[in-house]
Amino acid sequence: MRDSYAPHRGVLILILGICSLVICGFLGPVAWIMGKNDIAQIDSGRMDPEGRGMTQAGMICGIIGTVFLIIGFLWVIAVFVFGFGATMVSNGG
Repeated sequence: MRDSYAPHRGVLILILGICSLVICGFLGPVAWIMGKNDIAQIDSGRMDPEGRGMTQAGMICGIIGTVFLIIGFLWVIAVFVFGFGATMVSNGG
């Protein structure tokens, strides 16, 4: 192992990615962006490559969490729009 490597943040990114799936979807984009940046650092040789697997897993969980977050937002908007429309129709206008 080279001494000039920056320590990897694979554990942190993995925890953020898992939490985005289980607890808080807003952590998904954070895990995704951090994972993408860290993978770039690993590929350029500036970060410890031993954390690559955890970083990729956390980034993938973050991507999935972000997709779920977007789907959730679209669902809330659809329920609001259709619910409001149904209320307007039932009230006559």
